[in-house]
Amino acid sequence: MLDLYSWATPNGHKIHILLEELGLSYTAHPVDIGAGDQFNPDFLRISPNNKVPALVDPDGPGGAPIHLFESGAILIYLADKTSRFIPQDLRERYEVLQWLMFQMGGIGPMLGQAHHFRIYAPEPVPYAIERYTREAGRLYNVLDRRLAQSAWVGCSEYSIADMAIWPWIRSWKNQGVELSEFPHLAEWFARIEARPAVQRGVLVLASLRKPTMGTTERANLFGANQYAKR
Repeated sequence: MLDLYSWATPNGHKIHILLEELGLSYTAHPVDIGAGDQFNPDFLRISPNNKVPALVDPDGPGGAPIHLFESGAILIYLADKTSRFIPQDLRERYEVLQWLMFQMGGIGPMLGQAHHFRIYAPEPVPYAIERYTREAGRLYNVLDRRLAQSAWVGCSEYSIADMAIWPWIRSWKNQGVELSEFPHLAEWFARIEARPAVQRGVLVLASLRKPTMGTTERANLFGANQYAKR
């Protein structure tokens, strides 16, 4: 039984979706990042960067337990463990991995900043809003061009690259993007959204999230508690 420490965020959804697609048995342990659960010493021993998700596999390489943090590493680990959703052919494997890195280094950070400055910043910062909204649109265009050439982002088949990117596109409205302006991306998004495992994955821990953010949540996510030395 895998132990997943997570929350209903785009990075959490990546792993929820893959686990549901694989049909693996797992226990989802909620890490309420608004309440500050990510600073718990027990969680920090698994995820030293105090970020979700994190995974514990009691049956890791060589039969010994393994602890993993960083969603991209977890995706690769689970795909390799099961030999699914990552190509065995080296050329196709690296095509998938380069698009996974595109998500980790571009889609996640840049769309996250667009979301933050448009929705969560305590006061408007016009330069930041314009910069990250424009960058969001640029990245959507990169994906749209790719999907004009390929049915899936990483290779000829549905893979962990698609699972990594899709949860971030769910918030296109908050990022200041109109999805209909990117028809190939919109069609890809709808195909993935219709998958039963994806529908199950986005529900994992979702009922525990609070609809609003108060002073405590802000301090834990963006303020003094987040930046305290530990």
